[in-house]
Amino acid sequence: MSSKKFVLEIRGLHKTYRRRERSVCALKGVSLSLSAGEFLAVRGPSGCGKTTLLLTLGGLLRPDEGQILIESQDPYTLGPEDRARLRAEIIGFVFQQFHLVPYLNVRQNVLAASLGRPSADAGERADRLIERFGLTERVEHVPADLSTGECQRVALARAMLNRPKLLLADEPTGNLDDENARAVLEALAEFARDGGSVLLTTHDFAAARSAHRLREMKDGALLDS
Repeated sequence: MSSKKFVLEIRGLHKTYRRRERSVCALKGVSLSLSAGEFLAVRGPSGCGKTTLLLTLGGLLRPDEGQILIESQDPYTLGPEDRARLRAEIIGFVFQQFHLVPYLNVRQNVLAASLGRPSADAGERADRLIERFGLTERVEHVPADLSTGECQRVALARAMLNRPKLLLADEPTGNLDDENARAVLEALAEFARDGGSVLLTTHDFAAARSAHRLREMKDGALLDS
């Protein structure tokens, strides 16, 4: 065990998808660590294993081998309810496809994150985040009425509502124009400056350069830095 305290530490992750006719190895011995206040980008082409990596780190996809420690806790030693509680308390997710609830308005979508971690001040925190991301005038609108940039800002506000220690962001700028992409990357950098940890996966060189540290991924493996 490392003497340094990491928010996230992974060791020797392997994951293979087994199909009837063939197997695809998505992760090949992936190891890395992430400290508080650190912004790490993992860059690689589509199909290299980036999304599989984030799903395993988020407690959503059990690896075949290896260990994940989030705040020194292995989520896969927990039962489903405790693992969900760990996600709600420590991890925020940002996805390329937003995953907003189509029939909820902006404020309701942001507050959806509090369903797994109820708190008396969730509404106040949601309103502050909505203002911070420039969504106050859109607060009553549903996702179909929003631009892609606005949808991603709603997703960011939702991810930050529970004040997570770790943000996992999977291609968060993939569907955005340059202006909105810069706004999202600046929000992630600000989260890190405030002491949070960010792991960004992306295929984009410009997005990757916004991070403090960059690792390249190819065919399920992290290349030597």
